[in-house]
Amino acid sequence: MTTNAELAGRLEEFADLLEADDVEYKPRAYRRAAENVRSFPSPIADRIEDGDREAVENIDGVGEAIASKIVEYVETGGIEELEELRADLPIDIADLTRIEGVGPKTAGKLYRELGVQTLDDLEDAAEAGEVQEVKGFGPKTEENILENLEFARSVGQRHLVGEARPLADDVLDFLESLEAVERCEVAGSIRRWRETIGDVDVLASTTANEAVIEAFVDWDSVDDEIESGPEKASVRVGELRVDLRVVVPDEFGSALQYFTGSKDHNVALRNYAIDRGMKLNEYGAFDSSEIDDPDAGQRVGERVAGETEEGMYEALGLPWIPPELRENRGEIAAAENGELPNLVTRDDMRGDLHTHTEWSDGNNTIAEMVDAATERGYDYFGIADHAEGPGIVGGMGLADDEIVEQVEEIRAVGEDAEIEVFAGIEANVDADGEIGLSDEAIDALDVIVASPHSALDQDAETATERLVTAVENPAIDVLGHPSGRLLNQRSGLEYDVSAVARAAADHGTALEVNSDPRRLDLWGSAVQAALEEGATIAIDTDSHQPSTLEYMRWGVHTARRGWAERDDVINAWELDRIRAFLH
Repeated sequence: MTTNAELAGRLEEFADLLEADDVEYKPRAYRRAAENVRSFPSPIADRIEDGDREAVENIDGVGEAIASKIVEYVETGGIEELEELRADLPIDIADLTRIEGVGPKTAGKLYRELGVQTLDDLEDAAEAGEVQEVKGFGPKTEENILENLEFARSVGQRHLVGEARPLADDVLDFLESLEAVERCEVAGSIRRWRETIGDVDVLASTTANEAVIEAFVDWDSVDDEIESGPEKASVRVGELRVDLRVVVPDEFGSALQYFTGSKDHNVALRNYAIDRGMKLNEYGAFDSSEIDDPDAGQRVGERVAGETEEGMYEALGLPWIPPELRENRGEIAAAENGELPNLVTRDDMRGDLHTHTEWSDGNNTIAEMVDAATERGYDYFGIADHAEGPGIVGGMGLADDEIVEQVEEIRAVGEDAEIEVFAGIEANVDADGEIGLSDEAIDALDVIVASPHSALDQDAETATERLVTAVENPAIDVLGHPSGRLLNQRSGLEYDVSAVARAAADHGTALEVNSDPRRLDLWGSAVQAALEEGATIAIDTDSHQPSTLEYMRWGVHTARRGWAERDDVINAWELDRIRAFLH
């Protein structure tokens, strides 16, 4: 099955190759279409296969020309015009642009000047000192390329959880429709909500293995069968590998605990069990206290748990540990001491403080975004378009006078809205930690989210000082996506999270978990470190259109990976409390 993520990827490749070829305007149109295709609520390929091509053209930002290419890809597996672009610019654009500072235009120039097509070509050219000889480049650029090659290579085989989880949900829906399947659940890193995953792991319990395996590999969405056997099968759906394992119902809980991981959590839990005369594995929890050789087999001793995952922890005298916490970062000791956090949930969220409109690089009006927030049941909503500054794509940020003008429109929309509407801005944290807004603009605003967008190659000490300076600024309410990373594209700033969090706690500045699945910044361990220093967090979507308000799902689970509770999250607070925080 051709997934929406796969279609979006082809449109993004289109945009990158057009930009690399110095084509104006079109790249932005393709990127906007890609974003809308990626977030479309149902499989576009199904619409096309049902003969509803008109529905594709009605997707926001997808006109007749782009729609025809989407249809062509679904029906043929390729796009002729894209193949022509690839022939004209035979470069591995996805790999090359994962290098910090190498965008599509740079990749195109390196190809034309040096014949660079792949990461290996780029490494050879940089090591030979050829990159710095190209006009517009220099020794620092060349050094940066060499330093980032390992990162670019390491991320190429992993997928964003925001792309993989919707497919996992579809797999679960399919398995649940099979009469022979009693229970099913995702496992592995996708169940722990890691920001990137290798494969989609799924577990199902049944007494009819052969029938379930056969139905799985014959599922209409499967593009290729990789392998299959009596207890497991692997298939390819779009660009993702899906691994299914089937177990007997009595061992579903133990298998789910075992295959969810993480490895470090499981090792620590097994050692905890051994100290208490117990043995844990994928087949159950066994009392091995009276066994001379507990390692004599997998099912040695009296089996005391395994049907449910909760039972596996109860057998050790522990409460069930949420999957997001299973990274061996203190969760077992917390469970033993009755100190597990009451994790924040999606239902706790009362608003979103960082969203965009057509005033900068968003796709919709202020009123349309506010209406979408109202439909989601929010109590309040913040518009925070980009202010002008370094790193803003296409120079689409607002000048101070435009910010004041937009505030007036936000106020007008807010007067007729059913929810509280905050007038905000996403300011740029420059290399020195300053935001460059006028006093007039600051005074007009309710909320200032300040984010780094440029100079993301600073050393850790400088980056830490930069972010500390920002959070100490009394005008700033939220430090947005603090590292500036883009998953699978750039690593962003390295900095001392604890030092920034201490300063944020001291000055009443929240640190953002940016829910865009390409960012998820702060990430789980960083959230945990920040909360340990007494900082608060904001879970924002950075939405550029109504459909991506659903990104809140990714942000909440990322915050849960950092042990966040409801009271730690400012936009889970009641309206009066968030007003007081912002003012």
